[in-house]
Formats: sequence, structure tokens, C-alpha cells
Amino acid sequence: MKTLIVQIKCELGRAYEVAAHIIDNVTPCHIYSISGPYDLLALINLESEIDPGLFVTQKLHKVPGIRDTSTMIAFNAFTPAG
Repeated sequence: MKTLIVQIKCELGRAYEVAAHIIDNVTPCHIYSISGPYDLLALINLESEIDPGLFVTQKLHKVPGIRDTSTMIAFNAFTPAG
């Protein structure tokens, strides 16, 4: 499993529409509205066999209303098991 942390910049007034489209049509994930230069923060868990670069360019970048993204990959979780 790979975790992507994707900051998403949207066209003006389209953040809620973009978030709903990603959740409904692209992938189940957690999406937060955030302050700063980006509008949304998506936490996406990908299966190990899925290429993160292809996922972002072929899935996320095709969502109507997205202007820009910044992607990070998380490698290890240091959260204690609950």
C-alpha cells in the first residue's frame, strides 16, 4: 500500500465540485479543504501495484476544475496501532 498526499489547486469556485468528483469517480479517499496556496488536500491509499505517477497524471489531472497539484508519497506510518 502506498499513501499519496496530494495538494490540489482548483479553478475559482470549484473546490467542492472537484472534491465530490474525485470521491465519486476517481478513488475513495479523504479530502480536506485547506488554507494557503492550494484548495484541497487528498490522502489517497493506492495498492502497491499502482504506479503513483500514472495515477496522478491519468486520473487526477483529468478531473474537471483542477488547475495544479503537488504530490508527496508517504513511506512509513509511525502511528501506534489502536
